[in-house]
Amino acid sequence: MEAALLAALAEGAGGDGGRRAVERLARAVGLDVGAPARDIAEAAEDPARREVVREWGEAVADLLAADSQGVARGVARAMERSAPGSGTSWYDGDHTDFRGGVFLREVIGVQVVIQQGGAAVPEAMAGLPPRPGGFTGREQETEDLLRALDPAGTQSAATLVAAVSGLGGIGKTALAVETAYLALKKGWFPGGVLFIDLHGYDREPVTADRALQALLRALGTPPEHIPTTTDERAALYRSTLAGRAHERGPVLVLADNASSPDQVRPLLPGDSRHHVLVTSRDRLPQLGARLVPLDQLSPREAYELLDRALRIADPYDSRVADDSDTAERLAGLCGHLPLALQIAAALLAEDPGKPVTELVAELAESHDRLDHLDDGERSVRAAFELSYRRLPPEPARLLCLLALAPGPEVSDEVVAVLVGAEEPPARAQKALARAHLLERGSERGWWRLHDLVRVFGMGVVSGDAGLWEEGEAARERVLEFYVRWANAADDRLRWLPGLEEPERFRDRGQALAWLDAERSGLVAAVGWGREERFAGTAVRLAECLGEYLYWRRYFDDWIAVAEAVREAAQLAGDRMDEAIAWSHLGNALQAAGREGEAIDAHTRARDLFQASGDRHLEASAWNNLGLALREAGRAEEAIDAHTWARDLYQAVGNRHREAMAWNNLGSALREAGRAEEAIDAHTRARDLYQAVGDRYREATAWNNLGSALREAGRADEAIEAYGRSLKLGREFEDWYGEGRTLANLAFIHELAHRSAEARAAYLQSADAYTRANAPTEAALARTCAAALDPPPPNAPSPPPEPTDKPAPASPPAHKPAPARPSPRPPGAPDTAGP
Repeated sequence: MEAALLAALAEGAGGDGGRRAVERLARAVGLDVGAPARDIAEAAEDPARREVVREWGEAVADLLAADSQGVARGVARAMERSAPGSGTSWYDGDHTDFRGGVFLREVIGVQVVIQQGGAAVPEAMAGLPPRPGGFTGREQETEDLLRALDPAGTQSAATLVAAVSGLGGIGKTALAVETAYLALKKGWFPGGVLFIDLHGYDREPVTADRALQALLRALGTPPEHIPTTTDERAALYRSTLAGRAHERGPVLVLADNASSPDQVRPLLPGDSRHHVLVTSRDRLPQLGARLVPLDQLSPREAYELLDRALRIADPYDSRVADDSDTAERLAGLCGHLPLALQIAAALLAEDPGKPVTELVAELAESHDRLDHLDDGERSVRAAFELSYRRLPPEPARLLCLLALAPGPEVSDEVVAVLVGAEEPPARAQKALARAHLLERGSERGWWRLHDLVRVFGMGVVSGDAGLWEEGEAARERVLEFYVRWANAADDRLRWLPGLEEPERFRDRGQALAWLDAERSGLVAAVGWGREERFAGTAVRLAECLGEYLYWRRYFDDWIAVAEAVREAAQLAGDRMDEAIAWSHLGNALQAAGREGEAIDAHTRARDLFQASGDRHLEASAWNNLGLALREAGRAEEAIDAHTWARDLYQAVGNRHREAMAWNNLGSALREAGRAEEAIDAHTRARDLYQAVGDRYREATAWNNLGSALREAGRADEAIEAYGRSLKLGREFEDWYGEGRTLANLAFIHELAHRSAEARAAYLQSADAYTRANAPTEAALARTCAAALDPPPPNAPSPPPEPTDKPAPASPPAHKPAPARPSPRPPGAPDTAGP
């Protein structure tokens, strides 16, 4: 509130009406009629008096509109006398001369021009806020909006409204204003632009009734001619717009920050030549609008916004351009959210000596990133808070629980578990989606939170003891759910004929599909094991994932799971679980090609199992250690380790695991150049797998037998063995195994100078490796195939012959039934290299 304005009115610059206005305001703020202007101004700043002050402001606007030349200028001169400079600031800042009139920005955000005679008319450019500086990206959305506004376009004439919706801070207003400027430049709205901020998410949104009153005044309706009811005002508004369309042309109404259809419906013109552009944090399909939802910026657009914002402040500020990788990481930490990016740029601009890496470190290491995404005037947390506090209790609770969910996306199944219900809370989910606080995931039935919304939700939970305990219980339910179904999926992946059929999954494909869908959440949930409350359950979950992660070759995830389980076991003080975790980690490291670390991990596991006296687990550790030694080129040591494993498995009567030990022993013997002994070992493995009914691992034994036969120079027998391996392996869609066997088959054809057969097998191998997510192996197979093409003139020499590469370790196997109920022992791969 401007004290100089009140003093000028009290002096009589606004006539008797001005004096009475000051007296009314004094009474409204609880002061005597003769109170000093400064006291009245200070009392008017109290948020509790916001509504009465707003109404007073509207009355003063009517007073100034009554005689624009005499009243406005007289008040400005009186303000100059009491406070030099204030009148100039008020007159030139809130008022601007246009063609002999006075330009006002009213309290609730409508901009009008008051001309001589009191007639108020909108100015085409005056109704819009300034064009957004540094506007970046949004090409497709801008194109969609312009198509909707184009009077000559194909858009249905009945579609008068375009609604831009999105999360708070996503850049809705900037897009709408930028598009409005572009539409004006094209000459589409010669009748002008009306801009109104509906403050839909403030504690006191602008009602449709008050919005109509302001818009009617903007259209030139004298205050005394504005009807008293909303319906009458809406009718007059529509007829006034229709007249304006006839006299001057179409008008664009930009209704910013609407929170409900009810705020906007009365503002819709009846004449189809006019258009309404609405922005909202909620989708507004009830308006029959062209809906334009906004998502976060792309990484490129986010990078450009950061660089452009810094260069607006200082054209020579190249911190973003000089370190693009770090800038891209900063954009990621800002969730590619325009508001967060602008705040980050402002923080850098106010400290020109601050490296981008320093701000990145602050955000990355912070317990709550939103604490840092605040530049004193703008705050990401405050933007989200406006949306959150409008939520009913059930959606608000769901948002907090979803913030605790593991993984970037969450399925309907897991949502139901989080809230402790049989079915997902569909009504609450839809409410969050309409408010853009929850987004649909990669497919139907999946959901995701924006990264910063998740941080906001976690902050709400941590600040409320009741919500925090409810969240911990929800996470416990999710872990138990994951253990139950991951265990069932793992049972199906490991199932052998003669065993009891798993209940949940009909076949391997169904089990793999569930694991594929939930993989990110499963891996993230294992990480909860670093907290004491969840350590035991997380260990159980991890032991259900090894077979799957190996099968799908997600080695980074497998290592992450193994590391988390090892830390959880150490936290819980369980030496047996720690040994199992070391074995998991060793298998994962070996699969990723980190043989030295794998040897260390398996050695730790072996020592712990030996100390426990469990010969079965010790056998598994020896077997895994042998595989890592062979990968490291220490074939003789590998032979000794696999021999120990074979003997121990024989001693405990585990024929299935004995087959695995024979298979791996054969590969180590072949690596040492002892081909005939290798043939015998792989033959024993094959026969044992046949006896126990494990057709998948029988396929692996056939592949390895083929490689041993090839080494012994028995090419025809090797080709037959590879064929048997392919026939069995294709039953299980083991694309990596199929790619490896086809590459072996191609190599043996190449050795026999059968180029056409070799080339075809290499290309089939490349396709299989591609499906197995093994691009390096696929590229090598294609290179080998290309080398067999007829060489063009001056072609370079063909690539060298492919060399055998051993397969990674397989995951842990199930524990025998009498063993401890929670963890499963680390098993070992039953495959070896080509």
